[in-house]
Amino acid sequence: MTRILLVGHGRMGRLVEALAPSYDVKIAGVVDAHSGRRAITDGDFGVVDVAIDFTLANAVLTNLPQLATRGINVVIGTTGWEEHEAAMRQVVRSTGIGVLVASNFSIGMNLFQLIVEDAARRVATQSDFGAWIHESHHARKKDAPSGTAIELNKGMEQAGYSRPIHVSSTRAGSIPGIHTVGFDGVSETIELTHTVRDRAVFARGALVAAAWLVGKHGWFTMRDMLGGRQETRL
Repeated sequence: MTRILLVGHGRMGRLVEALAPSYDVKIAGVVDAHSGRRAITDGDFGVVDVAIDFTLANAVLTNLPQLATRGINVVIGTTGWEEHEAAMRQVVRSTGIGVLVASNFSIGMNLFQLIVEDAARRVATQSDFGAWIHESHHARKKDAPSGTAIELNKGMEQAGYSRPIHVSSTRAGSIPGIHTVGFDGVSETIELTHTVRDRAVFARGALVAAAWLVGKHGWFTMRDMLGGRQETRL
């Protein structure tokens, strides 16, 4: 059984907690905004295999060093702190813990990213094909395009697709998340689509990532997990 410390108890933290028994996970403790700045340092949680952090960007800069000092590996689902990544990597390097960072924990979406990159690599050699990305989300989502669409675009370019990629967005109703990547030729079209049905998919992915991270050392992403990478990466 994996013992997890939940850091953050908002919507995602509560989903992780609710789904934990299905993944043979025990919640060793919960730290939230009301716990105090030294809750991680001073908390008596017993044995903890991995922490899952779904908090705020500025909180990660405090949480990660405290968890590292206690020798606790960390799965980080919080975004917005990336400009401080070099400093956080140094913390990981100096303490020898393992960290897995992801902006999207959907297993399907991370596989979709790899599939799209492979498709882009193959289509790049066919000059008649243009490409586009369209993403749809609920009306409450303010950023557009989504971070995932941006990552898909970046991955396609890195895979060798050098022609323009048109990116567009829809915000309507309660759509959890749909991303479509298309390639259009003179007389034919290829479309690849990933659809999220509910937010539980992100909590499920975080629990899978936490189990994978137990006993590892270094800095990892979902790509490392899906590729079976085992060695330290700092």
